[in-house]
Amino acid sequence: TTGSGKMVFITEDLVRRRAEHNEFEIFSLEEVSLHQQDIEKIEHIDRWCRELKILYLQNNLIPRIENLGRLKKLEYLNLALNNIEVIENLEGCESLQKLDLTVNFVGVLTSVESLKHNIHLRELFLVGNPCIEYEGYRQYVVAALPQLQWLDGTEIYCSERIGASQGLEEVRRRVVEQEMEYQRRRRKKKEEVQSKEAGEEKQRKLGFNAHCSQEDQEQVEEVERAFWHTPCSFTPESRLQAHRHLEEQRKAKEADKERKPKPPKTLITAEGRVLNVNEPKLDFSLTEDEDNNRIILDLAVYRHMDTSLMDVDVQPTFARVRVKGKIFQVVLPAEVKPDSSTAQRSQTTGHLVLTMPRVGTA
Repeated sequence: TTGSGKMVFITEDLVRRRAEHNEFEIFSLEEVSLHQQDIEKIEHIDRWCRELKILYLQNNLIPRIENLGRLKKLEYLNLALNNIEVIENLEGCESLQKLDLTVNFVGVLTSVESLKHNIHLRELFLVGNPCIEYEGYRQYVVAALPQLQWLDGTEIYCSERIGASQGLEEVRRRVVEQEMEYQRRRRKKKEEVQSKEAGEEKQRKLGFNAHCSQEDQEQVEEVERAFWHTPCSFTPESRLQAHRHLEEQRKAKEADKERKPKPPKTLITAEGRVLNVNEPKLDFSLTEDEDNNRIILDLAVYRHMDTSLMDVDVQPTFARVRVKGKIFQVVLPAEVKPDSSTAQRSQTTGHLVLTMPRVGTA
């Protein structure tokens, strides 16, 4: 489903494959996990799975909460890491106790009022949404939803609830003002994105043309480099654009592979000599940490590149990393222990850091 570059739908087959624990029976399912499926629209679930109590939809590309109203028994809904901007259409989920909207794009904070009638709602997560930056955010939500017991992982005590209800009218007025300002900026940003996308369409088409010349190919690589290095706002559009970009690349590469299988790159000579290879043209540093008797490889992969696009292979005398299909290979200055080696992303730079203990004592 995820390799076509088209919108991914919730199909009966997709749900059935997630129902193995229930003997592939979907109509009596009480829990289903549809996370990381690139889903862009919620549909069918409330007709096929009326018994659902727990629904995991995190880390998709869902822009809107919809088609869940018939799930009368739903207790926990996880929609973290999606593209949702408004809280809506959950009035029918009368058993809802926990709603997770961590890292979405909810800017319309007053839309939490749509949860007033979800009388069993006890926990709400809005961490990582634009609305939590609003002045009076927590006071407003606590007062607007008296049934809540926890907000963003912090318990709501009686004293806070009493304090929140005081001066609520003024707090709500300020929230509405901030909301309107945010929506004005969002409209402007959307217009800028649409204008920019129109201008880039030609370059993107060139970029995914398998028959382009060497000169064009260099231009393509430059466009690709610019795509990943150009700073942009974190918006539903930018998140979707990055996903589409990767999908188009994958599609083009698959088509290219079918047309002309490339001769394999020589990584180890016929005599068994391991070669240094840097197909992705990445900066790197290889250092020997004498104090801890280990070798450290720091590979400058793009900061925002998903770790799933990398494949690491550490051998006793060399390290190999496949980055978006391109090989980086380096001969190590000493023999290392592959089983004790670790690969991590640097929290500060986003680089891939391989830590490889050397064989023998220091």
